[in-house]
Amino acid sequence: MALEKLDPGRVNNDSPHTLPFSAKPSLIWNTTLLSYRHSFHAGNFADVLKHIVLVEILEHLSQKDKPFGYIDTHSGAGLYDLYSETATKLGEHQGGISKLKADKWPELKSYFDAIDGCNKDGKLRFYPGSPLIATQYLRQKDKAWLYELHPKDYQLLKQNTARHRQVIATNEDSLSNVLGLIPPASRRGVMLVDPSYEIKSDYEDVFKLIKQAHSKFSTGTYALWYPVVDRQRINKLERRFINSGIKNIQRFELGLEPDSVERGMTSSGMIVINPPWKLMGKMTQLLPRLSKALDTGDGALYRCDQLVDE
Repeated sequence: MALEKLDPGRVNNDSPHTLPFSAKPSLIWNTTLLSYRHSFHAGNFADVLKHIVLVEILEHLSQKDKPFGYIDTHSGAGLYDLYSETATKLGEHQGGISKLKADKWPELKSYFDAIDGCNKDGKLRFYPGSPLIATQYLRQKDKAWLYELHPKDYQLLKQNTARHRQVIATNEDSLSNVLGLIPPASRRGVMLVDPSYEIKSDYEDVFKLIKQAHSKFSTGTYALWYPVVDRQRINKLERRFINSGIKNIQRFELGLEPDSVERGMTSSGMIVINPPWKLMGKMTQLLPRLSKALDTGDGALYRCDQLVDE
């Protein structure tokens, strides 16, 4: 599928040189904003893994003529300037997407095409979040629902997706409202769930959400992103899915160093329910090479397995 080239100039600017990006909002409900801003982390190794998996799912859905629905529970602003002050402060993209060159990764052509679609001159300046990646796969008959709580990010998200009539951006809590969209009228689709997990209850809430959504729409694809900050929390989350009664669950994980309670996020992963049939084979071949390419010298690692059989 040929992807449509987007125009980063459509994004609202706070200044002539810096785009005002942030990402996944986390709220202590109804009152205080938490500190997480995805603009500090855009294009890092976790984004690389998440978006490679997402592109594979979207490409699979778009291969059939039947329409599909896309639901993004924590959309963020949708697009990030890697030259912005926030992005350069930590420079996490330098250990992620900036380490990978398209000509060296022919198997990731669709992923790089999605990134190129947000960069006019072929140079890596803007990195698309999941909403901007998804819009490049949407056809006129498809629909997307994007949820974002942070008011500024919501306004940016609306601007970034305004030209797509198939997209509905909503300034609401997805965990409380998204089940009303399940199942989509097309009876085909994917839900991407990727909160910041700064609220510890997110680990429980995302499982409950996917469990309920699956009970209403068992043939849908569900892609859950998670950070490995505390391995015990991830082990508990995985056991919940394994014991849930849900079939056909795969897990893909990429880490830059072994688990640690002192170093923040050392790995991240994707739990995918009803994945495309080619996804496991592709990730089995890709993750060993990707972990070597992104290795910082601290012992990169990966996991690629079937948590629950079909």
